[in-house]
Amino acid sequence: MSEPNASQNALEALLASRPVLLADGATGTNLFAMGLTSGDSPELWNVEQPEKIRALAESFVAAGSDIILTNTFGCNARRLMLHKLESRVRELNMAAVAIARSVANDAGRPVIVAGSVGPTGDLFAPLGALTEVEAVAVFAEQMRAMKEAGVDVAWIETMSAPEEMRAAVTAAEEVGLPFVLTASFDTAGRTMMGMTPPALGDLAETFADKPIAIGANCGVGASDLLVSVRSILETHPDAIVVAKANCGVPRFVAEEVVYSGTPELMADYARLAIDVGVRIVGGCCGNAPGHVAAMRHAIDTHQRGDRPSVATIIERLGPLVSPPADTTEPRERKSRRRG
Repeated sequence: MSEPNASQNALEALLASRPVLLADGATGTNLFAMGLTSGDSPELWNVEQPEKIRALAESFVAAGSDIILTNTFGCNARRLMLHKLESRVRELNMAAVAIARSVANDAGRPVIVAGSVGPTGDLFAPLGALTEVEAVAVFAEQMRAMKEAGVDVAWIETMSAPEEMRAAVTAAEEVGLPFVLTASFDTAGRTMMGMTPPALGDLAETFADKPIAIGANCGVGASDLLVSVRSILETHPDAIVVAKANCGVPRFVAEEVVYSGTPELMADYARLAIDVGVRIVGGCCGNAPGHVAAMRHAIDTHQRGDRPSVATIIERLGPLVSPPADTTEPRERKSRRRG
């Protein structure tokens, strides 16, 4: 790893000093375990239950996370409109960042505060009413509040449509925030709107400001997600890639979503992610602090090996839940250096 320099932001500097960083686990599923009720706004807890939001962030730092995400996944005006909270975008985002910033500052070691930016929940024109221009304004409003409160990086996540990705990235560029971009490849190896993992890398190369990292989060299972990020790295070998998988496979049990993954499975997922070439490993839905701690131990003790085949990933983590229609090995292409 190279030495950090003054022109790097906090996340780039930490990446320059370590081969692999550990992100945190789930926000939503852990808040439900802490008493959040289905249909309530998790973001409202930033002001109504700040001690619980802080406790969750502290638990991830104690488990070894190098990156913690703010409780702002649905904290844009379009999503908050569902709870009649659209007038409180600035307040709720600033409260969330302030909590995470305080936890990071008290950690006694470098911890990155990443501002979670989820999708609007709306379809874009011509399928829906939302335009890219309107979406840029929605995301920029959220990101300005995050920047004002001291966030290190915008963490644009669980994206599906390229139009929405462009809108969020344009907003980050306008506001002046470095950003990470991840998509959810949950539909036969593609996003819900049809984007493939290599196409995410292709899109990222078109942005005026390049993302610090790209990758995948959420989805349908750890095996599927690792196959997706493997495909990104096969086609974009110079990319810094994020893997933030759900805790195994989600299933409905007695009308509740239960995740099959154990801490041991998520530790093996982390080892495989390192072998694939991932630089930022973490967990999404279902991952509690215990799972994150298991990933921390795996990162600290594992020596990177050869890139595993798709068959090896399946053998160790379980079958693909939503396998790609094309099961051939991903294409390779000439390396392109990031600027």
